[in-house]
Amino acid sequence: GEGAPAGNYGYTSSGYSVYEEENDRLTESLRTKVSAIKSLSIEIGTEVKNQNKMLSEMENDFDSTGGLLGATMGRLRTLSRGSQTKLLCYMMLFSLFVFFVIYWVIKLR
Repeated sequence: GEGAPAGNYGYTSSGYSVYEEENDRLTESLRTKVSAIKSLSIEIGTEVKNQNKMLSEMENDFDSTGGLLGATMGRLRTLSRGSQTKLLCYMMLFSLFVFFVIYWVIKLR
């Protein structure tokens, strides 16, 4: 228009500058929210990597424990098959004795 300065192209008189200011404000708000979501997703990614590393370590520990338990069970099977059944009976009796001693100590408390 003729009444508006030449640089504004009539935006001030038609209300476009109000919309631009609102858009700028909303854009800045959106930029802040996107930045917060980005940092949150980076933190989640870091946490997931740490959890995966810990799960992998636990899996390795369980595998080694399973191997140890398997070897122990194999030795017990060998013990029970061989002529050392007397030794196995002594081990069982000793285990029962220890169990009853522990039970008795707990019962006296």
